Amino acid sequence: MKKSKGLIWIVSLLVAGMLTACGGAPSGQGGERPAGEQPAERPAAEPAAEQPAEGPAVSQPAEEPAAEPAQEEPSEGQSAEEHPPEGAPPTAKEAAKTVARALKTGNLKEVAKWAHREKGVRFSPYAYVDVEKDLVFSREELEGLMEDETVYTWGTAAGSGEPIELTYAEYHQRFVYDAAFFEDAEVAENETLGQSTTTNNIAEVYPPDTYAFVEYYIDGVDPASEGMDWRSLRLVFEKFGDDHALVGIVHDQWTP
Repeated sequence: MKKSKGLIWIVSLLVAGMLTACGGAPSGQGGERPAGEQPAERPAAEPAAEQPAEGPAVSQPAEEPAAEPAQEEPSEGQSAEEHPPEGAPPTAKEAAKTVARALKTGNLKEVAKWAHREKGVRFSPYAYVDVEKDLVFSREELEGLMEDETVYTWGTAAGSGEPIELTYAEYHQRFVYDAAFFEDAEVAENETLGQSTTTNNIAEVYPPDTYAFVEYYIDGVDPASEGMDWRSLRLVFEKFGDDHALVGIVHDQWTP
């Protein structure tokens, strides 16, 4: 009996040892993770910095300021005085240029815009300004003068003394714009370029302290005439400070 009990005890110890050997490893030493325990979260990897392309780095030039617009230069043959600042009244030459362009096309409506409001415009066929006989037209009369069929007496013809009896349109072609003044003339201010045998009294009738005139001069039209067919067109303006109003259109030419 004692041997049987001892054998049973030994067997019991062996079975207990075997059960211990077959049991799970202790928690935290491998094997299954206890329920509810989650693995530690791995931090997200930072994105790799972008590497520059191979080759030397090229620096970008600093942005240049916008260039200022170039100032308009006076055209050849014109002084800076002929280009007044924006908004300033035109000089005598600028005013004359506008009037001469209008006379070239026979646009008396444009010429009328420059006419003196009270004195109108006096027309003189030759260098001598006859304040008693030369015809004067108001601004309103000028506007329709090119279409006016009235025959006027404009003075007397040099040499013959015959009366100059013409409509304005006929007078315009003969004693106003009878040469290419706008394109071909030499231009001067307060200076007489054409010299005829007719007395030139422009300075007496239009004294320079109050008036300015611009002359368009062509020294000859036909070379065969040897200069005896020169022409001048003088545009006379009364000065109002820096502004100008047209008061006279004086034609001149060679006279016998």
